[in-house]
Amino acid sequence: MISILPRKQRKALYDAPLHTRQKLVSAHLSKKLKEEFGRRSLAVRKGDKVKVMRGEFFGLMGNVKDVDLKNYKVRIEKIARKKVDGTEVLVPFHPSNLQIIEANMEDKERQAIVKRSGGKITITGEAAIQPKETVKAETMVKQEKPEKAKKSIKTCKSEFRCPVCKSTFTSKTEVGQHIQKTHKEYR
Repeated sequence: MISILPRKQRKALYDAPLHTRQKLVSAHLSKKLKEEFGRRSLAVRKGDKVKVMRGEFFGLMGNVKDVDLKNYKVRIEKIARKKVDGTEVLVPFHPSNLQIIEANMEDKERQAIVKRSGGKITITGEAAIQPKETVKAETMVKQEKPEKAKKSIKTCKSEFRCPVCKSTFTSKTEVGQHIQKTHKEYR
């Protein structure tokens, strides 16, 4: 985003695709996790243990129950507010007001994100990253693509038509020259 106009910033957030929204829903890491992962922040995911750093619920901790990408909000278990009718509703937090205390590292994609930034992951069991198998070039069989039948008629990438006689040209300048020469009354 190049513009600094607030209306364009809001529009960019409103129209953002999901892969961009996921990056925007990120929170700072605790000091321990910063050293371990080698990065400052990480996208918040369900199962992360977070601490509220700003607002009415400052200092409270809990596990992330829900990440709402549409509204850029995170809901935390056990942090609820009573409605007028008596029902309890989880309070939505903006991820910038949260700090990740414990990250849920079961996802292989998330492990890869941390590995890319040079961090160390200490996970045991099935969740650990398995090294990819290497395939030798000799064993790979290269499939040849069937050649497409060449068209005998040469087609242009874009065609421009004369508005008077409907003949086709390859550029707008050719159309303009054609109109000047053959259709002098058209101007």
